[in-house]
Amino acid sequence: MQFSDAQKNMDNAYFGGAPGVLISGLVWITAGLVGVFHSAQFSMLALFFGGMIIHPMSVLIAKKLNRSGAHDTDNPLGKLALESTIILFVGLFLAFYVAKLSLIWFFPIMLLAIGVRYLAFQTLYGNKLYWALGGLLMFAGMLCILLRAQFVYGAFIGGITEVVFAVLLLKQAKAKD
Repeated sequence: MQFSDAQKNMDNAYFGGAPGVLISGLVWITAGLVGVFHSAQFSMLALFFGGMIIHPMSVLIAKKLNRSGAHDTDNPLGKLALESTIILFVGLFLAFYVAKLSLIWFFPIMLLAIGVRYLAFQTLYGNKLYWALGGLLMFAGMLCILLRAQFVYGAFIGGITEVVFAVLLLKQAKAKD
């Protein structure tokens, strides 16, 4: 499979990744709301457990949008999608550990980790919007740390940013149909 064919296969199967970005954004917003109305600990757990539903829910949405929700088995980019998930586990470990020292750094660290992962999505889908999304999330994470933003600000910034980009990605994917 040629590289450009592999990207097209990923792009087509997962509707440009837009459903995953949308679900992820909604998970971030939910975690922020949990932090406002319950506790920081439950908010962090909401992001953790909510993150576990992103892929299955995005596959379901892709299928509802008449896409397969699965890339070809011989697509070499499938490995990159799986390998880039390790970034999330490292980010979660760091965020949970650092939250013991400074609770307000949990979401900024997660913004940094998720932002780094989105940089690889440009390679997966062949869409430069992922560089912008990743860059914005990383910049937001850095600003939240530098400005000592309140605990839930990072969650809402991440969620709103992802929902906006999900809309842009959905529009691009629909235009290809």
